[in-house]
Amino acid sequence: MRYPDDTGTQSTTEDSTDPAGGSRIQHAVSHELATPLGRKPDWLRMARVQRGEGYRELKQLVHAHDLHTVCEEARCPNIYECWNARTATFMILGDTCTRACRFCAVKFGRPSHLDLEEPQRVVAAVQALGLQHAVITSVNRDDLSDGGASIFAATIRAIRAALPDCGIEVLIPDFHGNWDALKAVLDARPDVLNHNVETVPRLYRRIQPWDSHEISLELLRQAKERDPDVLTKSGVMVGLGERYDELLAVMRELATVDLDILTIGQYLPPSQRHYPLDRYYTPEEFAQLKRDGETLGIRHVESGPLVRSSYHAKEQHAQLHRKDRSTVADA
Repeated sequence: MRYPDDTGTQSTTEDSTDPAGGSRIQHAVSHELATPLGRKPDWLRMARVQRGEGYRELKQLVHAHDLHTVCEEARCPNIYECWNARTATFMILGDTCTRACRFCAVKFGRPSHLDLEEPQRVVAAVQALGLQHAVITSVNRDDLSDGGASIFAATIRAIRAALPDCGIEVLIPDFHGNWDALKAVLDARPDVLNHNVETVPRLYRRIQPWDSHEISLELLRQAKERDPDVLTKSGVMVGLGERYDELLAVMRELATVDLDILTIGQYLPPSQRHYPLDRYYTPEEFAQLKRDGETLGIRHVESGPLVRSSYHAKEQHAQLHRKDRSTVADA
């Protein structure tokens, strides 16, 4: 696939081998270069969502319990939709990250003390919201020997004890390849273990130089090997300058480690000082990525311009859980 410059409109067609069947997948790509990168295309213009009662209630609740959410810290475009529906992603281990990834809006610096009471405050918020599916993520805490895995485990166990029927999804950092830390999280038995690869390997040094594609892939492989019942999940941003064949290669690798769920969304720079946007993907390209990912063997691909890691997390878990129960019943 050729990427657009700023000179006009181009249309390209790319063929790539389908590893699942040996046939060819054809990708028809149309780039509307008349749309400057500074102005969002129509498919990224969200319908105006009011700050409804659900949004106001959740905001008050989060602040009352002195909690952080990735919805606010990462400036998620879906915050009004999700909060009005009373869903949120809690961010534990503080609001200061030890890594300065160039795509991320979360604050970078030296974190404060470790808050051992945080898991109970998360539980109180989950109970007050009456959540059926809780999503927990964190900043990177490279200052801690276990990367914060013990707080993840404590939060999972606290939610499980208070709300045994609540689904629990964790979006974890790579723990710098500390597999004992990964084991601590898995031993607490989350329903979904998410770790984002974020982009293609070629762009890691430019975008997230403290991360490693190989470590991320190994983390997802070990998670499934250690606990075959856990649903594994990852996410990729597009529009950073990656090529389509690189995206296919990443999805192929994720399929080889038996990934269950993949999210693919449009990268939108939080500010002018963040990594620059290369281009916008069209809805048709997102649909093609979904088809390709599922053809390669990933069970569910959530692909769209405004898709983020936790978007439709409850629905994804429920859908795959129903499929798994149906498979067991048929056996």
